[in-house]
Order: sequence, then structure tokens, then C-alpha cells
Amino acid sequence: MAGRGKLIAVIGDEDTCTGFLLGGIGELNKNRKPNFLVVEKDTSITEIEETFKSFLARNDIGIILINQFIAEMIRHAIDGHMQSIPAVLEIPSKEHPYDASKDSILRRAKGMFSAEDFR
Repeated sequence: MAGRGKLIAVIGDEDTCTGFLLGGIGELNKNRKPNFLVVEKDTSITEIEETFKSFLARNDIGIILINQFIAEMIRHAIDGHMQSIPAVLEIPSKEHPYDASKDSILRRAKGMFSAEDFR
């Protein structure tokens, strides 16, 4: 990866993944593994969690975008990720709006600052 940036990975519904793929994020690594997972009705929670963990282990991924309703399915795995890279960002989907109270990264960030820091 010398001289190259890191990739964005996406775990999301079909609309979310299609949008990001049309934006040019789609890549295959040297093992022909994609940097995205389209989650459908029949996608198992185990498959989602294994894909998430495989993205965490890849050194060519810098950001993992995941629909928040999918993140809820594997919340324990997301809460267990403590490194800053890859960053895990929860995003809304067309049918599921964003709920800040469920976002584990936002909760951690709030715990780092006090009201005094913003005066």
C-alpha cells in the first residue's frame, strides 16, 4: 500500500451499496475479496459479522460505512472495535433514518468531552 490511500468499505442495503459503487468505491483486493457487502433479507447475521471482522483485519481499509439498522444486528462487534483505523461510521438508509442515540462512536465521542470544553 506504499504510496496509495486506504479504501472505504460499505456494509449496507442494496440502495446504499449501489450509490457508493456508482460513486467509485468498489475494489477487489489481491485475494479477489470486495470491499462491500450488500445485505439482503436472507443475509445471515453471521455473514454480516464475519464480513465486518474481515474488513477490520484488512490493512487497505481506512473507513467502514455501515447502515445503522445493520449495525444494530452486530452491535456487540462494533462496540468491541476500539481502534481509530478503520473508522466505523453508521449511516442512515432510505428506509431507516439515523438515530444518534444508537451510534456507539457518537456515544464514545460525547464521553470524551465535557460542557466546559465547548465554552
